[in-house]
Amino acid sequence: MTIRFQADADLNHSIVVGVLRREPSIDFQTALVAKLEGLPDQEVLAIAAKQGRILISHNQRTMPLHFADFITT
Repeated sequence: MTIRFQADADLNHSIVVGVLRREPSIDFQTALVAKLEGLPDQEVLAIAAKQGRILISHNQRTMPLHFADFITT
């Protein structure tokens, strides 16, 4: 099983670039490619889950609450 990552729109793009430069075989999709810009946290979580991706985010203000709601529903 391959681990697949999804960058949230607020994740510093340099992190994605650095990870892929270090290990190009990692499946790390940008928010731009996934068209996540401007979507509510709940939608972003649902899209990542539907695609079997681990969401990577810098959002410490709203995402933890939305994530807690997401995993309990």
